[in-house]
Amino acid sequence: MGGRVLSVASECVPLVKTGGLADVVGALPRALAATGWDMRVLLPAYRTLRPMAQDWPVVWEEGDLWGGTGRVLAGEVGGVALLLLDAPHLYDREGGPYAGPTGEHPDNAIRFAALSWVAARIAREGLEGWKPDVLHAHDWQAGLAPAYLAYHGSGGCKSVITIHNIAFQGWAPGHMLGVLRLPDHAFYADALEYYGGISSLKAGLVTADWITTVSPTYAAEIMREEFGMGLQGVIGNRASVVSGILNGVDTESWSPLAEDPPFGPKALAGKAACRAKLCDEFGLEVPGPLAIVVSRLTDQKGIDLLPPVVPDFVVGGGGLIVLGSGEPHMEEAMRGLSARFPGRVAVRIGYDET
Repeated sequence: MGGRVLSVASECVPLVKTGGLADVVGALPRALAATGWDMRVLLPAYRTLRPMAQDWPVVWEEGDLWGGTGRVLAGEVGGVALLLLDAPHLYDREGGPYAGPTGEHPDNAIRFAALSWVAARIAREGLEGWKPDVLHAHDWQAGLAPAYLAYHGSGGCKSVITIHNIAFQGWAPGHMLGVLRLPDHAFYADALEYYGGISSLKAGLVTADWITTVSPTYAAEIMREEFGMGLQGVIGNRASVVSGILNGVDTESWSPLAEDPPFGPKALAGKAACRAKLCDEFGLEVPGPLAIVVSRLTDQKGIDLLPPVVPDFVVGGGGLIVLGSGEPHMEEAMRGLSARFPGRVAVRIGYDET
């Protein structure tokens, strides 16, 4: 027997992506549909998404959304039912979901509190003809949604939060408690207070009905001091409602047999042709091994290990292609490698699965 789920996140393939979070958010609705579940995904209407949704119907409106009006627009992309939170004062900005050309948006705490607030209201009150049974929050950007249900009423809607990356916790100073529409009585260590401030991720972890992570191993790791990033005690205290669900891969989208030309165990010639095509696209001539990195560009992903080793790799005949976005200093370091080794190192900052 299926039900209705409101998934709330900051990223979703194929619309906006900086990491694996987006893949899960985009694939899960289709997987659940096969088992009878109706999942709709609530995303911010970033600048790059607004043109697509200009003719979508308005299904929700919030007149006082932290300094402006917010409208929820309903549509469908790739078989996934989408709800876009159109709040230009919060999301119509240059750059990616979290940062612009000069760094992180200083009001990210409010930007994603707004997303969580609207998610909680839809979960509690429902849309016309559709009310979710479960709110599914992803990472810190949606972490306040379960908290808003807990402190402002759930309307019978249950909540789940998935930790994709515990390193990002959505911290805000304690004096913002009221600004974030959270009650004073929730500001203590066993609730929302976190080292004198507020962590949106912790808020979700202590208030959600269930917690999931991206694998059983990760679920065990984040309960330990070396991997819990300060939240190991919070998660350990809720161990009875923690599940590790292994992330999968969409074998239809990522099958080498779907490439042009296709390749596989019995068609290896196609692999060489695809490599040549890729090198042509990036303007590379690589006589030796070709390494490809598709990742969020952060120290946590080990991107800082590339600059010291790439020179020797290139001298030995190798080449490198980097695709991703992330911390400004890491993006600049990758651009520096490309400038230093033209024809052997190529870097594309952004998200592109073509």
